[in-house]
Amino acid sequence: MSAFFVYVTASDKDEALKIGRALVESRFAACANVHEKVTSVYRWEGQLHEDTETVLIVKTRSELLDPLIAKVTAMHSYDCPCIVALPIHSGNPAFLEWIETETREAGS
Repeated sequence: MSAFFVYVTASDKDEALKIGRALVESRFAACANVHEKVTSVYRWEGQLHEDTETVLIVKTRSELLDPLIAKVTAMHSYDCPCIVALPIHSGNPAFLEWIETETREAGS
C-alpha cells in the first residue's frame, strides 16, 4: 500500500467540508483536514489574482487516486481545481495502516 496526501483548494469552508465529508463517507479518504482562510496569489486567464481560499488535505492510498480525483472534480465549483497527490514516503506504521483500513471498502 502506498499512502498519499491529496491537497485541494476550495472556494470556502463549506465547499471543502462538503467534499471532505463525501470522500470520507465513500471511503476514498480516511481523513480530511480543512484549513480555512489561506491567501492564494495566482495567475488565471492572464490576470493576477489574490483570493481567500480553504485548503483540504485528505489521506488516501494510491489505488484510490483516480476515483478520488474524479469525485472532487465533479463536486468542485472551480473550472480547474487544484488537486495534487503527494506520496507519503514514511511515517507512523500504525497511522499508515489506519489509512489502509479506513479506505479498504472504498466506493461502498
